[in-house]
Amino acid sequence: MTMDLRGRTALVTGGTRGLGLAIARKLCASGCDVYVNYARSEADAARAVAELAGLPGVATLLRGDARRPEALLAGLDRLDVYVHNISSFHPAPDGLPTLPDLRADLAMAVEPLLGAVLPLRDLMAGGLGRVIAVSSVGARRVVPAYANLGVAKAALESLVRYLAVELAGQGIAVNAVSTSKLDKGGDGAAERMLASRTPAGRLSTPADVADVVALLCADEAAWIHGQVITADGGLGLRA
Repeated sequence: MTMDLRGRTALVTGGTRGLGLAIARKLCASGCDVYVNYARSEADAARAVAELAGLPGVATLLRGDARRPEALLAGLDRLDVYVHNISSFHPAPDGLPTLPDLRADLAMAVEPLLGAVLPLRDLMAGGLGRVIAVSSVGARRVVPAYANLGVAKAALESLVRYLAVELAGQGIAVNAVSTSKLDKGGDGAAERMLASRTPAGRLSTPADVADVVALLCADEAAWIHGQVITADGGLGLRA
């Protein structure tokens, strides 16, 4: 099903590849105009905008550092949807977070959302704003070598709840979408094992997660605030 998001404008951070590109594609397919944010790779940016061409919504590249959202948003006049999709991953092979790596992952998880609050209040004033953060099951379950990012994602989900309370009265709904390991075309033992444990019968795809992001942008989702919606085909239900 394609949502009707015509007349709205979104910004997707890290939108030129992977999950970010899938989210941008879904929003454009739903009629939403999308600023596709990227930091460095002009080649990825060119491929992304070419892939999104011809969809009902117009894709516009926006280069900038999403960790500095005040500067990134400064040139915009209005925004209806802000998707915080970027993250960093510093493995913790010994199982414990390390302060330098944890600080780095925390900064990437929290700063693009927290720093965007003040400008988004103005950009979304008078409308039905949507702020959506991308999280992962590692925020709530122990995943091997994932301690740094797991703690960072847990902080992100907590921030979503606090911001939801602060912004709900201004017509802005803040939520998160969480998922497990995504199917990126690999066929290794880990992928096969996780697919076999998923009640729905396969790994989650970027498109599965993008569908949930679009659902949260719909008018009918206006009463959902501060929630973490998990899109994982039921994998997280397994003991």
